Amino acid sequence: MALPHSCCFRPGKVASRCNLFYSSGWQSNRQHNVLSCIKKSDQDLQTKVGLLLDGIKWDDKGLAVAIAQNIDTGAVLMQGFANRDALLTTISSKKATFYSRSRSALWTKGETSMNFINVCDIFLDCDRDSIIYLGKPDGPTCHTGSETCYYTSVYDALNNTQVEESKLALTTLYSLESTIHQRKDEIPTNGKPSWTKRLLLDDKLLCSKIREEADELCRTLEENEDKSRTASEAADVLYHAMVLLANRGVKIEEVLQVLRQRFSQSGIEEKKSRKS
Repeated sequence: MALPHSCCFRPGKVASRCNLFYSSGWQSNRQHNVLSCIKKSDQDLQTKVGLLLDGIKWDDKGLAVAIAQNIDTGAVLMQGFANRDALLTTISSKKATFYSRSRSALWTKGETSMNFINVCDIFLDCDRDSIIYLGKPDGPTCHTGSETCYYTSVYDALNNTQVEESKLALTTLYSLESTIHQRKDEIPTNGKPSWTKRLLLDDKLLCSKIREEADELCRTLEENEDKSRTASEAADVLYHAMVLLANRGVKIEEVLQVLRQRFSQSGIEEKKSRKS
């Protein structure tokens, strides 16, 4: 059977049939053992895996770029290289595994630090010469202790500003969250706190603003206002909701994780499962 024309391969479909977890010292015959395990349970799946591996454009050293990305935040965690064995191991173990060019050996991210990247899905690009491991990290990915390996801004360096090693490559939503947390820690100057700081210090004000902005968002629908107005009011709701999250010590990543876990569940079933 031919492999379906798709740029994604879900590791869970293999791992559910063959739950192999490899120690860092065991290197030989990985590909043979994984395929043998798959063969015993599902000949058709073994064929698909073989076709998938054959369809990847490995370079002259048998490698392809492998990028790990946080499934909830979208943050690019790290970049390494993978060969056939590394990809097979990742599919089977659901732990991001790479090929070390300096050691000429496979290595699973987290095998020393225990900060594994738990792979939920694997994607290939349109040319099939690079790989994305989409997953949830157990902790910081970078050996420096940073959340990701990308924290140096080229534009900051070119503008001769001091490069902050703690500055991560954040998307818009997470830049907003970072700014809110900075306001939370700030000490007001001249006795005039920022608007965000005022909201954080006054629960009643914050809750009243969330209700007010939510009502204004609904009115854009009821009064058939233009799309730009709806987007503006939705942004207000989102901002004030994120201030409340910061007040409660809840990260937006936790909210997105809850949403992701609800994907395979109907809204009615989800509500019934909530604790009263």
